[in-house]
Amino acid sequence: MDILNESRRVRAATHNILAYRVSRNDASKTFYQDHDDDGETAAGGRLLRLLVLADARDVVVVVSRWYGGIHLGPARFHVINACAKDALVALGEIHQ
Repeated sequence: MDILNESRRVRAATHNILAYRVSRNDASKTFYQDHDDDGETAAGGRLLRLLVLADARDVVVVVSRWYGGIHLGPARFHVINACAKDALVALGEIHQ
């Protein structure tokens, strides 16, 4: 996030939701994984769940959200995960 926060636009985002899932370099088939909601309650956990369900490995995903005056309600979780999924598909990390 320190590198991303060098961007004025990223710093100005209302929320920078982060999740990562990195495989350990051993035979245990386990992962280092965590998330940060950045004030968007439950969004980071849902983003991490997407990574787990997609079996994405060695990725860090940050979805930046700017509040524009319209409350999205629960639909915001769909938008956040859809953005992350589209990026992961485009990068070849998960397949539809």
